[in-house]
Amino acid sequence: MTHILHRSIHAEYPVAVRGQGVHLFDSSGKAYIDASGGAAVSCLGHGHPDVVRAMQEQAGALAYAHTSFFTSEPAEQLADALIADAPKGLSHVLFVSGGSEAVEAALKMASQYHLERGDTKRRHVIARRESYHGATLGALAAGGNVMRRKTFAPLLIETHHIDPCFSYRYRQANESAEAYGRRAADALEQKIIELGGDTVIAFLAETVVGATAGAVTAEPGYFKRIREICDRYGVLLILDEVMSGMGRTGTLHACEQEGIAPDLMAIAKGLGGGYEPIGAVLLSRAIFDTFSAGSGAFMHSHTYMGHPMACAAGLAVQRIIKRDRLLDNVKAMGQTLHRRLNERFGNHAYVGDIRGRGLFQAVELVTDRSEKTPFDPKLKLHARIKQEAMARGLMVYPSGGTIDGTAGDHVLLAPPFIVDTTTVDAIVERLGDAIDAAIATTSNGK
Repeated sequence: MTHILHRSIHAEYPVAVRGQGVHLFDSSGKAYIDASGGAAVSCLGHGHPDVVRAMQEQAGALAYAHTSFFTSEPAEQLADALIADAPKGLSHVLFVSGGSEAVEAALKMASQYHLERGDTKRRHVIARRESYHGATLGALAAGGNVMRRKTFAPLLIETHHIDPCFSYRYRQANESAEAYGRRAADALEQKIIELGGDTVIAFLAETVVGATAGAVTAEPGYFKRIREICDRYGVLLILDEVMSGMGRTGTLHACEQEGIAPDLMAIAKGLGGGYEPIGAVLLSRAIFDTFSAGSGAFMHSHTYMGHPMACAAGLAVQRIIKRDRLLDNVKAMGQTLHRRLNERFGNHAYVGDIRGRGLFQAVELVTDRSEKTPFDPKLKLHARIKQEAMARGLMVYPSGGTIDGTAGDHVLLAPPFIVDTTTVDAIVERLGDAIDAAIATTSNGK
């Protein structure tokens, strides 16, 4: 009997009691390779002594101070570190407790920015289908995850969506990658014109799509074209790097590889590596200066924003990533993971696509490779794969609704930055066995 309202009421969960490196251990002593970092969170793995030490020292000195009265050294130091390595033009940081809060705050910042400039007509937010930006109401409304939105539809503000840049599903057979990227980006301009060029607040996008569609990267030139369109119409560009950022794709910020900088950027997960709940919004100098010259404040706050313990943990995590040159390992092991996935699944009858960047990769399951036909959603193949993986001591992040919110199954991988070749081999082999076992139990796979 439990008094916890678990994610799934009827599920039976093992009890996690210890974490060490890339492994978690349950109360029976069974070890699990954390090949998904939980939800792309545990970038340093578990039990890192330097992070634990930093948290202990901060707890002994100052656990909490409300930001309406004080700032704190760890918050100031973490902000300095983040801005020192931020994309061009980003100058200030707002600390929150997670990714949903970060996206929610970014949307409100974008709206307040236009209002303080006297641009009162702007009321629309545009995002992309098959995206996920968080569970709070504003972030959920902006997101394009059909199943997550459905239950709470009566509470959601009106938002607008265009197709994602999803080459495997939307690129035409005779279309180059660059041409498709341009076409996908131009859909934003068409939507802005449809709504009215002076009525759009912001465009929100995951730089690399996360859990909803599974590590979907944009085609070359897509985000540069998006940046141009936003600038032309005075629309703020908000990048959601909650999952894909903070080193996950091989650079500290995923947008570095796109050659652009946003006006606002949401980060979380890899910021604190799971050691404390923390997220942040990085904002541009233009937005900060507008607030400074106008109301003198961003009209938004949370009790635990800038929490000293969370900031101390985040600062320790980021210092270790830089000190140990872990982004080099993300790049090297990302190449190894991609190669091993292709060796194991490149000719697999039921794997249609292998995609991603760095240690953020996914495989998409299909019943017919040539037609890209998804499995029947009623089979819940993704859930079967998770069950089979857990039985083999492997944690992965499968999801359904990959294509349209209902059809499609994929498995997301996001192992810690400290992963090595031996562990990558074990991840791929166990995943292969789990997928084969899950498909064998479906009528499609027999």
